[in-house]
Amino acid sequence: MAADPTAPNAQAAPAPKEPSEDLLSADELARLVRGEEAAWHNFITTYERRIFAFLYRLEGHRDNTLDLTQETFMRSWRSIATFKVGQRVLPWLFQIARNTQIERHRRKQLGQFSLDEAREEQGLEISAGTGPSQQAERRAAQSRVQQALQQLSPEYREALVLRFMEDLPYEDIARVQGVALGTVKSRVYRAKEQLAALLADVSDLN
Repeated sequence: MAADPTAPNAQAAPAPKEPSEDLLSADELARLVRGEEAAWHNFITTYERRIFAFLYRLEGHRDNTLDLTQETFMRSWRSIATFKVGQRVLPWLFQIARNTQIERHRRKQLGQFSLDEAREEQGLEISAGTGPSQQAERRAAQSRVQQALQQLSPEYREALVLRFMEDLPYEDIARVQGVALGTVKSRVYRAKEQLAALLADVSDLN
């Protein structure tokens, strides 16, 4: 493959596809299977930001995430012949990225989860003030959220990231994690409960 999947380029990359558009035509797939440089360049620039963001939330280290993102697209290049028309691209890439991260960092499970997203999903009320004191409180709260996520099991943390940050439906998460639909729903429910308990004293910071 001539295209080089390096660091995400925010200016060059097009806007992420909506779930209904997250498909490859038969012609697009054929061009990818043939290894056409232009087709791969378009494929990578379409999806690299989403894959980078997903891996960074699991990895928490930019340089490692860049390496993992590149390896994810190299693996997708090697596996593209197994892709089928009508199959959604993002769940397929998330699964490759997940396996890549697990294999290379099995003992290093770090997570990143923004305070705004945690507040939205857990009902946290945290001041968005801009004063020095409020900013310090906000940074402390964000640190607590990240620390709390790291206390969840990798499976629970990953389910939360996929559901609430990548907005994947439960069916796609089940495919990415390789488990039954009921298992995914249980993981998300329990992870939300555990995260809320861990963050109980982070609310109402004013």
